[in-house]
Amino acid sequence: MASAEFESAVESVKGLTRDPGNDVKLRLYALYKQATAGDVSGSRPGMMNPVGRAKYDAWAKVSGTAPEAAEEQYIAIVRDLTSS
Repeated sequence: MASAEFESAVESVKGLTRDPGNDVKLRLYALYKQATAGDVSGSRPGMMNPVGRAKYDAWAKVSGTAPEAAEEQYIAIVRDLTSS
């Protein structure tokens, strides 16, 4: 179950006025998926789907992270993005 602080951070990301860059967006995506869905599942997308492949790889890097820890890391990144 997602914490209120995590849900607030998710909403904050939607309102960002500055693009944090692909690396940060992939990290946020991976942590969000880990926090809400657990470890990555399914097969890795093929070379014809580079965006899907990048998302899958980012999520796979955080596999094994506890959902609570993924939430905490997500919140910390959003806190840094919104304070600068």
